[in-house]
Amino acid sequence: MSAPISQTPPAPAAGITEPIQRPKHRRTATGYGSREIKAVEASIPKPLRETWLKLAASEFKNKEEFQKEVVRHVETTLARSIFNCDELAAYSGAALAVRDRLIIAWNKTQQQHTFVDSKRVYYLSLEFLMGRTLDNAMLNVGIKQTARDGLSELGFRVEDVIEQEHDAALGNGGLGRLAACFLDSLATLNYPGWGYGLRYRYGIFKQEIIDGHQVEVPDYWLDFNPWEFPRQDIVVDVMFYGYVRRQIEEDGTTRNIWEGGEVVQAVAYDYPVPGYDTENTNNLRLWASRPASGEFDFQKFNAGDYESAVREQQKAETISAVLYPNDNISSGKELRLKQQFFWVSASLHDIVRRFKKSHRPWDQFPDQVAIQLNDTHPTLAIVELQRILVDVEHLPWDKAWGIVTRTFGYTNHTVLPEALERWPVPLIQHLLPRHMQIIYDINLFFLQWVEKKFPGDRDLLARVSVIEESQPQVVRMAYLAIIGSHKVNGVAELHSDLIKATIFKDFVTVFGPDKFINVTNGVTPRRWLHQANPKLSDLISEKLGSDAFLKDLKLLSGLEQFVDDRQFKKDWMDIKYANKIRLAKYIKETTGIAVNPSSLFDIQVKRIHEYKRQQMNIFGVIKRYLTLKAMKPEERKKVVPRVSIFGGKAAPGYWMAKTIIRLITAVGEVVNADKDIGDLLKVVFIEDYNVSKAELIIPASDISEHISTAGTEASGTSNMKFVLNGGLIIGTVDGANVEIVEQIGDENAFTFGHLADSVPELRHQHHFGSPKPTMDPKLQAVFDEIQKGTFGTPELFEPLIHSISEGGDYYLVSDDFQSYIDAQELVDELFVDKDAWAERSILAVARMGFFSSDRTIVEYAEQIWNIEPVVVAR
Repeated sequence: MSAPISQTPPAPAAGITEPIQRPKHRRTATGYGSREIKAVEASIPKPLRETWLKLAASEFKNKEEFQKEVVRHVETTLARSIFNCDELAAYSGAALAVRDRLIIAWNKTQQQHTFVDSKRVYYLSLEFLMGRTLDNAMLNVGIKQTARDGLSELGFRVEDVIEQEHDAALGNGGLGRLAACFLDSLATLNYPGWGYGLRYRYGIFKQEIIDGHQVEVPDYWLDFNPWEFPRQDIVVDVMFYGYVRRQIEEDGTTRNIWEGGEVVQAVAYDYPVPGYDTENTNNLRLWASRPASGEFDFQKFNAGDYESAVREQQKAETISAVLYPNDNISSGKELRLKQQFFWVSASLHDIVRRFKKSHRPWDQFPDQVAIQLNDTHPTLAIVELQRILVDVEHLPWDKAWGIVTRTFGYTNHTVLPEALERWPVPLIQHLLPRHMQIIYDINLFFLQWVEKKFPGDRDLLARVSVIEESQPQVVRMAYLAIIGSHKVNGVAELHSDLIKATIFKDFVTVFGPDKFINVTNGVTPRRWLHQANPKLSDLISEKLGSDAFLKDLKLLSGLEQFVDDRQFKKDWMDIKYANKIRLAKYIKETTGIAVNPSSLFDIQVKRIHEYKRQQMNIFGVIKRYLTLKAMKPEERKKVVPRVSIFGGKAAPGYWMAKTIIRLITAVGEVVNADKDIGDLLKVVFIEDYNVSKAELIIPASDISEHISTAGTEASGTSNMKFVLNGGLIIGTVDGANVEIVEQIGDENAFTFGHLADSVPELRHQHHFGSPKPTMDPKLQAVFDEIQKGTFGTPELFEPLIHSISEGGDYYLVSDDFQSYIDAQELVDELFVDKDAWAERSILAVARMGFFSSDRTIVEYAEQIWNIEPVVVAR
């Protein structure tokens, strides 16, 4: 295909001199391929190229140039002046100045990747919990000190300026934060990679605690967002509903045509992702929904039907309005499925048309494209790519399916069968009729293959079928993801072993063990140490002689030689105390609760869910409170003061999780007002937990809680962040806790609870045992206190108590409670010995080198994606 260049214009009339002209550029959705861009460059006259290069944008190189850019944006972009430039305007100016620098590197990166035409990975995740961008960008690009000095001379503290930024509301929990860490590592390691997600207008929600209850309100994070670039010319039509028409072609083949549906447009927004200490700047592309028929119906408006005039706009924009719509109602289920297909369809069309620019044959698609499914949410991408190849590009079914299965990889994030997505067949048939046909065909051909391999095993066929024969039938999305991917990975050793032994056991039999691998999660030390805890990062750099550990985390092992250095231990604990003072100040400002920074800070911040067992934590707090109340004043003087800090959001439709939040706040209301207890125990719930709050909370922890029922947490990454910041952990033998303890040593963590192997038998005993297990007496005393009304209306908390005492205690709170209390007593004993605590803290950090997301990404690149780094020249 020739480059889209207009024909040479006619010569000017005699005696008239016209300026040199460049060929007219026609914008295309994915820009030029490597062939076209070289042709276009050659077609531009040399004088024009020289003029452009002379005037091309350049990165600011020093403090004065940075200041000039900030002031220029404040005065021209914001239309402000020296007289009305407040901290928000200073943030806006600084962000725009840094963004401009990122874009120069971003353009160079995309051009380099196009020229090299190397294989790219596309990471599909429904969440990207990016946090604040300005601080991270300044640190990665290496201009934090330049910005600090420059803003100071303009009258602003860089910390105050950074605080003006809203967190990007693109996720909720560990799934989204993991995706954000991966984007950081991909860019830092110079891998060509893009993220694809949705541009949620209101996030998941902003959490407010009103009268002790969680209340969801919109998160207006997009009111000013300098980091995104609207690509109004990159639009994909996405269809829903309609019908499938079969057409016989001239050669006798049958073609399926999906038509007659409702079309919604996906508009691209790009978000640059800079790597650390590299010019490489990758891209996160987010899709926003808008009506294909236009935003406003003038005919209806003129007829006085004002609401209907904007109905199509509201209906379309609902798709990308909120992360995880409440699916307790049928319309919510349909919206969730619509959201997932809208996102993967737009992303697949974008990926396919970018590949077609390379003019390669379809056989080479998997050699140029790797697509990673972050959980089951993007599983429909498998079906959509098969549809594109068969229905649009007219490839034979088998050839298309071979391309699909060589392209996709699937990351599983749960061992809970109930957490694996299942969509009712009637819903998919109604919303995506052609895709349901393709799912049936995929399942048919797969079961025929299994039947040949295991003849006569009808039970196996039923167990591995994508279609579950229930009422109504449902599509098992995890099974579809396994069948359509060439690799399936778990995210921690225990998790990977469990999925092969339990929920995916039959697929290991069918495909063999080589298809299933482990890639243990990691976190980026740039954000979670260097940015979140700069004083600790500086101390480590001083002791190790450089900050090279930020790109090679295993270098932290060098800290072990200083574990007996008294001054180093003092400096280490002084930094921890300063971080606790900072958090205590924030708690006082936002909740009115005064906490003593000399107390032990016990922290559990994560998504609220029964399997994460925040309920066991707060039951333990109540037990501690009852113990303190029973003590004499002289006895209380020997007690270690403790601040129990909680944070996290409950899904809007998850009533039990909301009940846990209400119990936490109710206990806090009583305990914090008890003058007999004073600073010996405080209970704090920090509302609207997000990335920027995590950066404040995590460096201040003495102990953090990761106490899920064994065998329920896939990995967890907050445990890694806490330990990396010098906090010890109390946890069950679950998820990545196992590998953390293996790396840092048993003596530097507090583990408790039953092991995963014993969980099924314990659950069986709770349901069918005779006699059933007796309730732990200490836990029963806690329940009695709640039911007495000590913490407010007992009926509020009855479902929570009943789920444990009469409902089978699925998450084994009663079985692990005594072990949990014993572990907490060991925490108290050690905390008194400040020197021993400091040594364990230092040793834990020194042994965390394995848990870098850089190591994780290298494993993905080598074992699943088969991609190579592409270095962008500075």
